[in-house]
Amino acid sequence: MSEEMKDKKVAKSEKQQAKEAKKLAKKNKPAKDHWFTISGITKEAKRVRWPHWTNQGSEEGTLQNTGEVLVFTIFFALFFVLCDLGVAYLMKVFGIGA
Repeated sequence: MSEEMKDKKVAKSEKQQAKEAKKLAKKNKPAKDHWFTISGITKEAKRVRWPHWTNQGSEEGTLQNTGEVLVFTIFFALFFVLCDLGVAYLMKVFGIGA
């Protein structure tokens, strides 16, 4: 009977070792990237802090940010057009170019 008990203990320890090895292999395995699944995309979209359309307290709204971008874009476009016209005029006055 003692031999039978030893066999059971050996089998039990082998099972436990196999279980620990499996757990260790699972731990070392790289995590799956769920970002490209529908559930991953919806989960990520819920985490994002989306801006408001209008100002809310001290936070700027999307419309204000859009307005600022448009104003600066128009300003710099006019600046570069005027610079180009100025350089073209100076080149014409000094006879540089065709």
